[in-house]
Amino acid sequence: VRLVESGGGLVQPGGSLRLSCAATGIGVSEEQMGWYRQAPGKERDMVALITIHSGTQYADFVKGRFTASRDNAKNMVYLQMNSLEPEDTAVYFCNVVLPRSGSSYWGQGTQVTVSS
Repeated sequence: VRLVESGGGLVQPGGSLRLSCAATGIGVSEEQMGWYRQAPGKERDMVALITIHSGTQYADFVKGRFTASRDNAKNMVYLQMNSLEPEDTAVYFCNVVLPRSGSSYWGQGTQVTVSS
């Protein structure tokens, strides 16, 4: 299983970014996929989950601003981030936990910096 994130960068407050996660070794349509983030000196927090039934769950601090989605044909997962705030600055990670084995896989992360 391999997850590769991309799309991070430097953006001004109020701006937008779209993160992508390319998956190999699994089908994103068959697994619950997650986006997490970790700011310096802080724990890794869940940002969004996409269930196998295309349901979504969001952390309270991103509700109404972030949207998680997936493209089954491309085997990709996305995180559209709008109205970004300096507090959103973190490394963002894509994650999958395989239910049969319990194995958890992480990408290398992509840095998002929100600053003027």
